[in-house]
Amino acid sequence: MDGGYDRLYIGFLRCFNLERDYYTCHDLMEELWLEEGRNPLFQGLLQAAVGLYHHDNGNYGGAVKLLEAALSKLRLYPDLILGIHLARFRSDIEAYLMRLQQAAEEQTSLAPYEVTIRITDPLLEELIRA
Repeated sequence: MDGGYDRLYIGFLRCFNLERDYYTCHDLMEELWLEEGRNPLFQGLLQAAVGLYHHDNGNYGGAVKLLEAALSKLRLYPDLILGIHLARFRSDIEAYLMRLQQAAEEQTSLAPYEVTIRITDPLLEELIRA
């Protein structure tokens, strides 16, 4: 662990925020989720990444389903946790989900766009950028 943060968590945040590689995010977080006893926080972060991955690949239904599942888990946790601003991330995912649902209702498309997990711990930010 670097600075108290698991290497898989650091890798997940690097992939999510810097590389936008949601498939690799899934792999990293799934490994951590399994190692940590299936922590719902990690599962929620995992599901958010998979939801964005589905949207990137044109699977609106899968994206909506996974983002809804992610939010149901992420709502259980405090606004600031594990060096991230979870409240802001939840808000951003809720907005993303609403835009996806609106596009589906209007039978229009929504281009994928970036969502960033705001880092609140300078040490974690440094580890992600290393």
